[in-house]
Amino acid sequence: MLKACLNGPRNALRWPVVPVTPDALARESAASVRAGAEALHLHPRGPDGQESLAVADVAAALRAVRAACPGVPVGISSGYWMLPDVAAQLAAARDYAALGPVERPDFVSVNLHEPHALALAGVLLDAGIGVEAGLWTPAALAVFRDWPPRTQVLRVLVELPDQPEEMALPLADDLLRGLEGVVPGILVLLHGLDRSAWPLVQLAARRGLFTRIGLEDTLHLPDGSSAPGNAALVSAARDVLASAR
Repeated sequence: MLKACLNGPRNALRWPVVPVTPDALARESAASVRAGAEALHLHPRGPDGQESLAVADVAAALRAVRAACPGVPVGISSGYWMLPDVAAQLAAARDYAALGPVERPDFVSVNLHEPHALALAGVLLDAGIGVEAGLWTPAALAVFRDWPPRTQVLRVLVELPDQPEEMALPLADDLLRGLEGVVPGILVLLHGLDRSAWPLVQLAARRGLFTRIGLEDTLHLPDGSSAPGNAALVSAARDVLASAR
């Protein structure tokens, strides 16, 4: 599976190519799906353009994207920096559970190193919303290994920071090795950020893992040129995946 990560926390004033509004997210989603994306990940924004987990902002983004891409799985972030309040995060997740099928996320990424993670994941699982367990560090992997509901997650995200390839690849290998046998058959999506983005798409291709690409993860194509949008990144990732077959 190749997922398109459409915007992330990037500032659209600095990078105008990054989609922020529901209409822009819908356009980028449709273009990404045409280019080969099989799932979508986005960070909803409020009227002020800032990342938001408020139910009205989530619903507006999901309505627009689903109208443009019917049937394509769509998920959102729950990064703690977006709403640094555990009780508010849990309340937002309960609000998502009450949304209709068009406005409700199919899955939510939960970073297991963050203070709200396990409680939030529990609320989402109870609501029937898929959980992507984000593992950024060996400590997060240890949390996942000791967490009884780990067998219920939709997939694991092995997520590496912006760092040189020679640092990212050994860390990815360590995290992937640490996952072996923890949940037999679990789905793993491997991706990086900026300098590590394309090396980890290539590693995912070699390993036969899910991966993702988009303006959240990188603003550049593999040749270093600026990406004009998410669709160009998805198309380039498709070429990388095809070359590994």
